[in-house]
Amino acid sequence: MLTAMVIVFLVGYLMIALEHPLKINKAGTALLIGTVLWVMYTYAAPFFIPRASAEEFSLFLESFPSLGSLTFKEQCTRFVVEHQVLDSIGEIAETLIFLIGAMITVELIDAHGGFMFITNHITTKKKKKLLVLIAVITFFMSAVLDNLTTSIVMIMLIRKLLGNYKERWVFGSIIIIAANSGGAWSPIGDVTTIMLWVRGNISTSSTIPHLILPSIVSALIPVLIAMRFLHGNVTPPNAFSQMEADNELLKKLKDKEKLSILIIGVLCLLFVPVFKTVTHLPPFMGILMGVGILWFYTEMLYARKPIDEDLKLRLSKVVHRIDGATLLFFLGILLAVDALRCSGVLSDFAFWLDDTVGNVYAVNLIIGALSSIVDNVPLVAGAIGMYPVATDAMVAAATDPAYLANFMQDGVFWQFLAYCAGVGGSMLIIGSAAGVVVMGLERINFIWYLKNISLLALAGYLSGAVVYILQNLIF
Repeated sequence: MLTAMVIVFLVGYLMIALEHPLKINKAGTALLIGTVLWVMYTYAAPFFIPRASAEEFSLFLESFPSLGSLTFKEQCTRFVVEHQVLDSIGEIAETLIFLIGAMITVELIDAHGGFMFITNHITTKKKKKLLVLIAVITFFMSAVLDNLTTSIVMIMLIRKLLGNYKERWVFGSIIIIAANSGGAWSPIGDVTTIMLWVRGNISTSSTIPHLILPSIVSALIPVLIAMRFLHGNVTPPNAFSQMEADNELLKKLKDKEKLSILIIGVLCLLFVPVFKTVTHLPPFMGILMGVGILWFYTEMLYARKPIDEDLKLRLSKVVHRIDGATLLFFLGILLAVDALRCSGVLSDFAFWLDDTVGNVYAVNLIIGALSSIVDNVPLVAGAIGMYPVATDAMVAAATDPAYLANFMQDGVFWQFLAYCAGVGGSMLIIGSAAGVVVMGLERINFIWYLKNISLLALAGYLSGAVVYILQNLIF
């Protein structure tokens, strides 16, 4: 059954990659493989649970003594349905709700002309200069915001600047790379660095100075290569601009009112990591609070202005503009990966890497490459589960203290894991949350990205890795 599950995942992955030739929407494929894998896992639960979740299963049975009268197969089914599925849906819901909140916030800003204040200040029409500017903004924005939010904001910006969809594909691809690289050096920039930071594997004071240069290099190399193929000026979105010019609502809103919505919206997005740090509540709570604040503000704004009700873009109207297919694609992919995680496939592979490779740099480089195929969250979670944070006492008592020192807080393994898991996802468009959301918003073809961008991302990934390794050897 384990082999069958892996085959189903790989076939589904291939169908997603061949979405355009097959003319089957990737969201439908993702939902299908996600649900099928869970059915297969539930059916074979008596085989999987003892080898992958034995301790968790024992605690579940202790919590519900009445299950002792059931057969082992029935106990396993109850464990999957009442514990593992609910845990999986809970974690997935956090991601989806956060994504919905971020998309609503960005759409609301866009609907009220907020991004015009930024695009109006971007005067360059030269493709090369604009690419560098977009990459720099994305890189540093993703260190403060998360990759998802940054990607959504930047895609909205380039839609205002670029009319040619192929040009937007190139710029969107660089946004993916810059967002992933920018999130890797900040403890709050990527979900994997957040995991490592919250669990005490890395600290802010050590991670930023060690990873910022490799992260810059990993974004810089693809940008420099891409610039060699860009010539002339961008094609402005004339039709889109005319649509905005004809928007009666934007004509009736004052510039300061549009600007106020932009400022409040951006502050709400920036507020999310602060909210998490202060309250310890999950980020989706912070983004929902931000949506509530924006909703309240726009309602107050409309109450004061004599605008026809049909023209008012209340949040209840704007919410229909978000891309539901992207959300369903996320849901299906995360369900599929969670089924594989529960079956023990990912953790088994992590243990195999440790036994076979045994070098912290090589192991992390492989994990980074894998993160472009499957979600990097379970890969990092598997690594965290495999290797406890080493203490001074553990290092002193070890037979190979130099090797174990790599697993202390801020050790080479954890810092390089943050880099590789974050940046490695750029090599395939569905290898990161940023890639998935940009793929959904701009309809970027998987094969096109593979042919035109993957090698650029690989060059950046390996270049940044070399810089990190040299840093450790020299300093």
